[in-house]
Amino acid sequence: MTRALKRQWHNLAFSGLILHEILDHPLEDETPQARLKQIGMMTILYTMTQAHQKLTLSNIVEVTELTRSGAKETVDLLVRRGMLKETMVTNSMGRGTARQFEISEEIRQKLSAFTST
Repeated sequence: MTRALKRQWHNLAFSGLILHEILDHPLEDETPQARLKQIGMMTILYTMTQAHQKLTLSNIVEVTELTRSGAKETVDLLVRRGMLKETMVTNSMGRGTARQFEISEEIRQKLSAFTST
């Protein structure tokens, strides 16, 4: 399979997996609007990951043009779902900490299992 076709297949697999995980497993007290925001956010975070961008709250705000609290609200739901893993790192100025995220190992394994078949 060509590299471009394989990448396109991988992107489609990721989109399908994210739709399934979020829409088929709603969190208690979660609105349909919140689920749609999570799907959009995961798509953006996946694209940022593919571009080797760090998934910090500041970078996410810069890319999405959401307010910091708007981005935080959606990202926190994804962390709560277990779709993102959160770690604390030194901020870009070297003084203090920043939240950094990565797509969870569970999601990567599910995606890997899907795309290898």
